[in-house]
Amino acid sequence: MARIAYHDADAEAFAATRHLTDDGLTAWRAAVTRHLTPRPGMRLLDLGAGTGAWARAFTDWFPGVEVIAVEPSAAMRARCAFAPLVAGDAGHIPLTDDSVDGVWLSTVVHHVPDLAAAAYELRRVLRPGAPVLIRSAFAGRHEAITLFDYFPEAIRVLDTYPGIADVEAAFAAAGFATAAVEQVPQVTAPSLREAAAGLRREAHTPLQLITDAEYAAGVQRLREAARTQTGPVVDALDLLVLR
Repeated sequence: MARIAYHDADAEAFAATRHLTDDGLTAWRAAVTRHLTPRPGMRLLDLGAGTGAWARAFTDWFPGVEVIAVEPSAAMRARCAFAPLVAGDAGHIPLTDDSVDGVWLSTVVHHVPDLAAAAYELRRVLRPGAPVLIRSAFAGRHEAITLFDYFPEAIRVLDTYPGIADVEAAFAAAGFATAAVEQVPQVTAPSLREAAAGLRREAHTPLQLITDAEYAAGVQRLREAARTQTGPVVDALDLLVLR
């Protein structure tokens, strides 16, 4: 069960506000290339693909790589223009054994109710030696994410997410070992003013799970700061690579 429902309102807000520009994705392209080593004929699973933004990016970046998007939320799938797109989740991946050369999970791992079961399912569909790339905000690692500067109450939600050590332990039982952990910068918005104008509570799990009063106070802090701050909003999420 995901932490939030991802019904129509959540999915619509996510589709409207959570996609990065090409400039914002530059460092992620380099990181994925470094750890995945894309090549024609490779099959990549985008697990928890949402509205398909990452699947589309991989298709654009890596000609000849086949990307398969799997998403559990019907509301997300309804807003996804990418194909092939199939229903499924981390515990039930609708693919055959030893059929993919890599798996991508972006801001998904905290929605997985049984990480150990997911690890075994990923081990089943992955070819030997293929990587799992997990892009996430992990518990205890909020400092490089601007959102938490203005919504500090949301840190308590983040700290209920799996930590890096939690994920490593769950995957170790299925035979995975950590290949890399790195912070990857991204341009999240051209300016704080644009970030404030485009903010949608429904698009961010930590904001949905704080109180209305805490959310309102955070919006006020963000808007006040946006009046004077210039320059792009640069955040860094973690990339955990397991093999």
